Formats: sequence, C-alpha cells, structure tokens
Amino acid sequence: MRRFILIPHLKIHNANAMSSPYTIGFPAMTAWLGAVHALQRHLNKNGYEKVQLFKVGVSCHHFNLQTYKGANDFVHSIVGTANPLGKDGKRPAFIEEARCHLEVSLVVEFSGVSFVDDNEREYFNDCINNYLPRMKFASGDLMSCRKVEQIRVDEDEYGAVKNLTNKLMLGYVLIERRELMAQAMAQGKDALDALLDHLKVMHRPVEDDDGKVTWPSPTRLVKGWLVPIAVGFQGISELGLAKHQRDASTPHRFAESVVTLGEFIMPYRITDLDDMLWQYHVDLEHDLYVCQTDLSNTLIQHSITQTA
Repeated sequence: MRRFILIPHLKIHNANAMSSPYTIGFPAMTAWLGAVHALQRHLNKNGYEKVQLFKVGVSCHHFNLQTYKGANDFVHSIVGTANPLGKDGKRPAFIEEARCHLEVSLVVEFSGVSFVDDNEREYFNDCINNYLPRMKFASGDLMSCRKVEQIRVDEDEYGAVKNLTNKLMLGYVLIERRELMAQAMAQGKDALDALLDHLKVMHRPVEDDDGKVTWPSPTRLVKGWLVPIAVGFQGISELGLAKHQRDASTPHRFAESVVTLGEFIMPYRITDLDDMLWQYHVDLEHDLYVCQTDLSNTLIQHSITQTA
C-alpha cells in the first residue's frame, strides 16, 4: 500500500521560468523537489521527525510564460521588471529573468508517519495547509490552493491508479524521456544534437508530377509534446571550501546544469505511477546530483551539461 499527499491546484505567480542557462519554460524539476523538501523540513520540526516526502509528480493545469511578440517581431521578448532610476536619471543594469504564471497539482509519496484515526490524519493535513501559503514554489508566490488530501493506492487493486491520476486532470504530467537521447547518442550523435533533433519541427515541401508544390503538416522526429527539462547538476570541480560560503561546515563545488528530454502527457495515460514520480539521485562516481524517475539507469549517458 502506497500513500500519497495530493496538493491540488496551486496557483503560482511569477515563478522562475529560466530552468537552465539556455532554456526557458516550465520550471526545473529541482525547483519542485526543493519545495517539497522544504515542506518536509517544516513537518520534521513540528512533531513529525520521521516523515519523508521522497517522490513528487507534477501536473500542470495552466501555464502562462511572460513573453511578448510584437506585430512585426520575429522572436518573443521577455516581459521583465527594471530597477528604479538612479540619481543620474539612468536605468541601472539588471539581469533579465524569465517568469511564468502557472497552476499545478503536486502528488507526493510519503512515509514515516502513521495515523490512529481520522483526527490525526486531519491534523497532519492541517499542518500542511497552514504552511503552504508561506512557501515559495520555483521562486514564485503562491496565490491560492485547495486543501490537501491523502490517497492510498494499492496497485494490485483494479482502478486504484486511475483514482489517483483522475485527480490530476485536466492537466499534463511531466515524465522523463531520456531514453530517446540515449538511443540517438548510441548511434554516435552529440548530446546537444540529439536534444535538438527531437525538439525541432520540420517543414518540407512536396512537389507533384505537375510541378505543384504543397506544404504538408509539419513533422517531428518523435510524436509527443517533448520539451527540454533541467533535472539537476553535475560537479565540475573537487569538493572543498569556497571563499565566503554561507555554510562553513558544508563542502562546496562548482557545477553545471544537467538538461535532458521530458514529455507532457495526459494523466490518464499513466499506468505505472513511478513513470511520473520524480526523486533525487546522487551518483558520486560521475559527480551527478539529479532528479529522475527511473533509478535503474544513470543519467550521465543521456544528458547534456551547460555551465550554470
């Protein structure tokens, strides 16, 4: 029997849409697992010392990327904020930050706590409900959310998985598709080329025997709503101490972002819950600190890195 906390319909304002140094869009998976980890630490400090929130699924109901494209513009521009004017009347320099407004539901698998009756279960839920408004999600402000609920899932019971996934409708859950990059890289392709080959949309004209040219519907290498998704970091220096680091007792290192392929699918297509549940994974042999859905394979073979 698996136990889950459903945090439904979180409406988030101005979340960080710069998921990696070279992609903008849906917030990185590290942001969602980081928020859930912050929630776990709060519960640990408030009477639930052994509770663990160790797997997270994300269903997106609404997404609004803050970009603008004028009538004659070729590309979109980021809608950002600026610093106040300086004493000389000029605008100080600032770093553009891509932002988004979105609505998501989180499903979190947990352990380490048992409930004698419904009153204890409701008290646990109330602890979460009371703390959520004080949290940040992907650096965004939480505008509203519905009350959390607990769901038990016996995967051997008919309809148990569907009962959970139906609560994530209408929305799209993000799953990992790094196996597509693995297949391309096994054929000798560079990691970046393997990523772009699956993201680009190809328009190819077709000429018939009479010389008439038509433009069929655009095609992609693989069907599906594929997106680049930042899933963690890879160390590029040895563990050690950094100058002026915040925590003097914790080893530090420089790291790069790890990006791979993800896919948004409707929740009703999920038959195995682990396909949509992300969790932390540390591979010290390859200096990897990542989030992934399948721990049976290492991400190093199908990921690309970029200096963060």
